[in-house]
Amino acid sequence: MVKTDLDAKRAAVRQKNDLPSAASDISDFLAKAKQLKPDPQSEGRLIFALDATMSRQPTWDQACHIQGEMFQEADKIGGLKIKLVYFRGFGECRASRWFEQGQDLARAMGRITCQGGRTQIRKVLSAAITAADREKIAAVVYVGDCMEENVDELCDKAGQLGMLGVPMFLFQEGRDQVAERAFQELARLTKGAFCRLDAGSAQQLAELLKAVAVFASGGQKALKELEQSGGQGARLLLEQLKPHR
Repeated sequence: MVKTDLDAKRAAVRQKNDLPSAASDISDFLAKAKQLKPDPQSEGRLIFALDATMSRQPTWDQACHIQGEMFQEADKIGGLKIKLVYFRGFGECRASRWFEQGQDLARAMGRITCQGGRTQIRKVLSAAITAADREKIAAVVYVGDCMEENVDELCDKAGQLGMLGVPMFLFQEGRDQVAERAFQELARLTKGAFCRLDAGSAQQLAELLKAVAVFASGGQKALKELEQSGGQGARLLLEQLKPHR
């Protein structure tokens, strides 16, 4: 009996180590903003990049709703401009104009349907680099669940984005280990942050994205004010955005 109990405890420890909780990942994610300082000339510009392949269909409607909350929170600081970049189907990757109203972006996203296809994160990074070359950008947000590309090519693009001073905030749905390793490296190269979300964590994602929007609009000072008002996403962001080694 003693041996059985001990074996069960050891198995539980192994399971815990193998599958860290999303709560732990979120806590790590939200710790890294203390050292991030958006360029004051960025004027609250944020690229919102989404994987719109078929595996994302169950959470696409959630993303459409959450982006509206991003605008609402940022408007309290001084506004936000969002460029939507998404990919789907066979080689399709599109970038929108800059949206300054949540309802306009919501209408644009409402017209998009998810289609089967492979990931095109390289094109997302290229679009971000092109936009950052033309005008200052505070950050890039990416939400996806897998990665089916050459990771070295993605890292090269991420390195270019990092040189432009644009951090990436990457949110992973699910537990694809290949995607997790790639997303973590993209975050490191851009001095951004990575967070893995469990299924059904729409509220967590909403809090995190609102915190990123506030960061893009008003920097660390605004993020701390959001934390003091009870913003859980702001607290997590301030905890995680530590210097990358």
